[in-house]
Amino acid sequence: MSPSSVHTPARPIPAARAAMPVRRRIATYFLGGAGEVPHLIGALTQHGCRVHELSVDIRDGVPESSMVCAVLVAADETEILLDRLRRLPAVASAELA
Repeated sequence: MSPSSVHTPARPIPAARAAMPVRRRIATYFLGGAGEVPHLIGALTQHGCRVHELSVDIRDGVPESSMVCAVLVAADETEILLDRLRRLPAVASAELA
């Protein structure tokens, strides 16, 4: 048998791997006080994020409150998540902390 007629099995093509989740700290500044916190957390969990740490700062007489959290999110999904938070009516800004 000549070398050109020997059939070598094709190597399997590796399956595309999902993007590895990375830990991100996100700071969100919002209006509306404590009543808005469930909406903010809902936006994170609907996006499939696992919230590891959560800190909320709401002060009487101050119109803007803040929420800082650490989440696991795919690296290529970070900006999408921030945009989703920014689209919430009560959110003044959302950024990496």
